[in-house]
Amino acid sequence: MAIADPTADELALLQDEAVRITRELIRIDTSNFGGNDPATWGPGEAEAADHVVGLLREVGLEPTVLESAPGRPSVLVRIPGEDPSRGGLVLHGHLDVVPARAEDWTVDPFGAEIIDGMIHGRGAVDMKDMLGMLLSVARHLARSGRRPPRDLLFAFFADEENGSVWGAQWLVDNHPELFDGMTEAISEVGGYSITLPKEETGEDVRAYLVQTAEKGLAWGRLRAHGRAGHGSVPNDENAIVRLARAIAAIDEHRFPIECIASVRALFDGITEITGTGWSEEDVEAVLPLTGGARHFVSGTLRDSANLTMLTSGYKVNVIPQTAEAGFDCRFLPDHQEHVLALLDELSGEHVEVIVDHVGVSVDSPRSSPLIDAMAAAVEAEDPGARVLPYCLSAGTDNKSLSALGIAGYGFAPLQLPADLDFAPLFHGVDERVPVDAVRFGARVLLRLVGGC
Repeated sequence: MAIADPTADELALLQDEAVRITRELIRIDTSNFGGNDPATWGPGEAEAADHVVGLLREVGLEPTVLESAPGRPSVLVRIPGEDPSRGGLVLHGHLDVVPARAEDWTVDPFGAEIIDGMIHGRGAVDMKDMLGMLLSVARHLARSGRRPPRDLLFAFFADEENGSVWGAQWLVDNHPELFDGMTEAISEVGGYSITLPKEETGEDVRAYLVQTAEKGLAWGRLRAHGRAGHGSVPNDENAIVRLARAIAAIDEHRFPIECIASVRALFDGITEITGTGWSEEDVEAVLPLTGGARHFVSGTLRDSANLTMLTSGYKVNVIPQTAEAGFDCRFLPDHQEHVLALLDELSGEHVEVIVDHVGVSVDSPRSSPLIDAMAAAVEAEDPGARVLPYCLSAGTDNKSLSALGIAGYGFAPLQLPADLDFAPLFHGVDERVPVDAVRFGARVLLRLVGGC
């Protein structure tokens, strides 16, 4: 039986479940502290995976659960479509979150409290809201017995917040057969709205930003080498000083602006709506119009290298032989080799650049039947809204799936207040998402899977 419009009761249940499940998952602390030592992994991801499995089995679905290592499970379930000859769609999210220090927050980061119409907690936008929406849609399809037009694979991955090594990447490397027949995927950090003034009428128009591209990433360390010695003795080969010079050189470097195709498409779309022109010589003129997406958008204008961690020494009166700084480097498509070579040059002869993890850049088609279906689903729930492509400065599990030729998109649809500074909520303090936005997203995703 093909998907039909839900009844009023079914629609109410879908939305209520999306909110309820989002809160249930936030209350499970799935903090990912990084590292490859199982002894450092907490029980949260396994507990969340068990909860997902229970929600799926409750409605008659039988998921596949695979552990990349003890305590690192991922959960997948396939729902057959009307036409199995068509390429399938992966709808995926990650179970883990970045850590949250309770003393920094105004509320319990794992309390999932609703305050002023917002669900508060670590993972509210990254990305347990999307997990709640996906699970509510999967449960609705299972209860109704209705078949989507094509096969759907719902996937709930471990370890995204540490580069997907023990989650999506492990599955792609070790069990690619799970993704047989899948040609496209949707996940996080896209589909949310910004509010733009329409040129002709002056009225506000919501534009939903679909992530069609994302920068590549390189995580690693600068390791400075020097001569150890007594803290009271002059030392012109101090590893800490050499590291500090490298840090300053990298921080002071200004990468040039380069607007790739997806960024140009976003700015052209904003110009079409607002009448505000743009040029690469004055990109700053259009950035304020991107509202809550500004930080993500500004991060896609150039390559970047940020220093994030410092490690050195073991006693205050001992000059150490080595010193290290962690770095997070993000590069535009085809810029990886150039950026890493530049990092080596800026660091100097006494500082070694060690790359621990690389994630490829993603650039999916900006025009496709799936994009059209996204636009139709959004417009049905928000008449007059527009869908625009954009590039994400961060990374998602779509990087891993791209190795299988799966075109990945960010589409976690959220209708947001115009004044919500959205991008800083990701990995930020007091992370939160509007309840109504989660309900909206569940409705849009149900329309999408029924129309694509």
